[in-house]
Amino acid sequence: MTLLAHELRLLLRSRMAVLTLVLVALLATAAVMAGMAEVARQRDVIARIQPKQAQDIASIAAWVDKEKDAGSAAYYSFHATWDAPAPLAFAALGLRDVAPYILRVRALGLEAQLYDGEAFNPELALPGRFDFSFVLVYLTPLFVIALFHDLVSGEREAGRMRMLDAIAGSGRHLWARRVLLRGGLLFVALAAPLVVGALLSHVPGGTLLAVLGLLVLYLAFWIGMTLLVGRLRWSSVANAATLAGLWLVLTLILPTVAHVAINRAIPVGQGVELTLAQREAVNRAWDIPPGDTMRAFYANHPEWKDSPPLTDAFHYKWYLAFHQVGDESVAAKVAAYRNGIEARDAAAHSIGWLLPSVGVQSVMARLANTDVQAQLAYQDRIRAFHKQLRNFYYGYLFTDKPFGKADFEKAPKFES
Repeated sequence: MTLLAHELRLLLRSRMAVLTLVLVALLATAAVMAGMAEVARQRDVIARIQPKQAQDIASIAAWVDKEKDAGSAAYYSFHATWDAPAPLAFAALGLRDVAPYILRVRALGLEAQLYDGEAFNPELALPGRFDFSFVLVYLTPLFVIALFHDLVSGEREAGRMRMLDAIAGSGRHLWARRVLLRGGLLFVALAAPLVVGALLSHVPGGTLLAVLGLLVLYLAFWIGMTLLVGRLRWSSVANAATLAGLWLVLTLILPTVAHVAINRAIPVGQGVELTLAQREAVNRAWDIPPGDTMRAFYANHPEWKDSPPLTDAFHYKWYLAFHQVGDESVAAKVAAYRNGIEARDAAAHSIGWLLPSVGVQSVMARLANTDVQAQLAYQDRIRAFHKQLRNFYYGYLFTDKPFGKADFEKAPKFES
């Protein structure tokens, strides 16, 4: 313990080391605060959308109640869906930085609504918003380099190497103490703000331990890299330059190259292409006999086939039917699009086994529930809710049942 205290005093005499540790703590604190502020803003937006939704529905209900028309209720009523942030989302915002976390949907064709707010991201860890994950993945290696690049070479250049070798009890124990001390202080500087943020955000203990374990492993990787380069007996400047080059290659260049390679190996279109295809199918319904549309609809929804036949007058059941037929016409494209996104996501995770920067950011996003899988799960909840909405309005439209103000309260409610 006395030797460790002595090493600590020596370390604190180094202005560069102290400045590095203070800067790490400040950046980690700023990242945690920024992440928590963004998550709080998103929660506030989600909380505010529901009262506004109630106001909109009340206005529509007062108007629809005059004609008792279920079609007007289905057409004009927007229903809010939302994806509430997980407790750890503040540490790794992931796709929540770019993908919609609130979407208001109608009982009309879903695909056009779903992909209007698309955020295309194949989940390779590239630089994004300033959050704890960004500090950990991209900045922490630089601080490791600053603290460890001259661990041995600095002593040799200062002429103290022979003296240290001659002191009894030095050797491996000396360097082990210094590595553990510097690595431990760096861990504390990073982990302390994270733990405080996690406690304030009510992050489950197991999840927090997983993140701290990930932090330890990432620090160990980069400390190991600096020690390996240090064994080459180069100068401190050469060590720093070499390690900086490795940082550039491992955290920026190779992930970018892998990103491009995955995109070319697994071609995936844009969600807006699905929107256009669905809208073309919907618009085509205006140019074909309504009976053709209804036969196509009843083929997949036979439970409504006993509905009274259409007349020459416009009927909303035909309108909603051709929107649903439009969705079903692009179902194969939607499945292919999703399979492509999932394949890219799986490939990116595989790259993470080779590139620690990609792997760490992917794991952080998974733990924070802000990755591609979380976004797809939100879409699945929207689809399930949309199906409930359609069936609810179909129950009125296909039986010509009047729809009054009280019926709005019976509509399905989205649950996150």
